[in-house]
Amino acid sequence: MRSLKTLRAPLASLAILLVIGTLTNHGFLKITWQDGHLQGALIDVLNHAAPLILVSLGMMAVIAIRGIDISVGAVVAISAAVAATLISQADAAAGPAALCMAIGGALAVSALCGVWNGLLVVKVGMQPIVATLILMIAGRGIAQLITSGQIITIYYAPYAVIGNGYLLGIPVALLIALAVTLALQLALNRTALGLFIRAIGLNPAAAHIAGIRARGISLCLYTLCGLAAGVAGLIISSNVKSADGNNAGQLLELDAILAVALGGTSLNGGRFTVAGTVLGALIIQTLTTVIYASGLPPQVNLAFKAVLVFAALLLQSTGARDLLRRLLVRPRSQA
Repeated sequence: MRSLKTLRAPLASLAILLVIGTLTNHGFLKITWQDGHLQGALIDVLNHAAPLILVSLGMMAVIAIRGIDISVGAVVAISAAVAATLISQADAAAGPAALCMAIGGALAVSALCGVWNGLLVVKVGMQPIVATLILMIAGRGIAQLITSGQIITIYYAPYAVIGNGYLLGIPVALLIALAVTLALQLALNRTALGLFIRAIGLNPAAAHIAGIRARGISLCLYTLCGLAAGVAGLIISSNVKSADGNNAGQLLELDAILAVALGGTSLNGGRFTVAGTVLGALIIQTLTTVIYASGLPPQVNLAFKAVLVFAALLLQSTGARDLLRRLLVRPRSQA
């Protein structure tokens, strides 16, 4: 019941955006079957939201333990650059081996990025925002070094399936995001891992005294965050059929933090929701789609996101919630 109560606000926000989208475009909710797969504006929203869902889930995991990773956008660029470079250098006759090498190489490098961030936080003792700021700055340079400062076009058709393909009529990117969501939901809510993460987020010292291996779990979660960003990089580069070390994943870390906050995860750690995080990502993508469809300039999207950030942080403030409660609920003596 408590989890459902947490989802009320994001569900209501998403419903309002869907209504607005329907008013601006009467076919917004219409889904058709053409060329062997589902089509429609709603399908496009779900498909384009897949990378943000993945990055947001990784971000949620580290925020739950009082951490943060602002380098995920750079990791997306690195992952795309590694995959594109490996494919471009592969032998044309390599076949499926080229695809496996590109995906495996990109995910391995992304995982190493997560390990690097985790070690700086866990072993060196840096503040998470400072530790990940290092890779956020250096990551763009690394991606551009990998691509030699060029935009690498990917002509390998099998690779395009990741971001543009369909399986049983459903976008492959959406299926990947759904699989990761379900796996994380089971791991965090059906095993002791979720309990350990909540304990670390609420009180790291008490968790350590209780025998929870907080450092090992934290390192694994930062690695998971890097892997999630790596998968998102594969989807994005596959969708646009290119890798741009300078622009790929630009400001994606901010959207991910916003999605996590909108979904109901506490930025102070200890409380998280997988379903809420997914809803937060869908809210952001739906907002972007509605603004573009309404003909408003793209800059308006940034202004609306700023308002959402302000509202999300305000609602997470105990003082702000108490003040709002006093304003909305009249004392019994005045009733």
